[in-house]
Amino acid sequence: MAQPGFKLSLKGRALRLLSQREHSRAELVRKLTSYEEVPGELAQALDDLQAKGFIDETRVLESVLNHRASKLGNGRIKQELQAKGLAPAAVAQAMLDLKDSEFDRAQGVWHKKFGSVAVDANERAKHYRFLLTRGFSAEVVRKVVKQAGSSDEDGDN
Repeated sequence: MAQPGFKLSLKGRALRLLSQREHSRAELVRKLTSYEEVPGELAQALDDLQAKGFIDETRVLESVLNHRASKLGNGRIKQELQAKGLAPAAVAQAMLDLKDSEFDRAQGVWHKKFGSVAVDANERAKHYRFLLTRGFSAEVVRKVVKQAGSSDEDGDN
């Protein structure tokens, strides 16, 4: 708890944010610009933190992938990485790395949420919408829902 009259420095504010989760430099600039009193003070504080390894965009990228890839499709993950202000080349490489696993991840998300085949068109549409809003591509969603329907039908024979 801050004492009356105590004012946290920009570096202190940045460290507080970084202690909660990984932040990209762009995120820290967005969050801390309003606290900058002297022009260039924020850039200097962030340069210092980056030089000491507290700000690392590779760690930010890995953190997002580790926490979100099992729940979201490539579209949503890409959107989150871009919103964090990460380098476009790093985002593109991450998307290439995730491309092969998107179908399996979509299957896992579908199975956890629904677990059984849609019995009618309305329920099937609900399955489609759910996976699409999670950021999975339409092609992958179509395959997951179709395969779920065909594999259960095959098992009943």
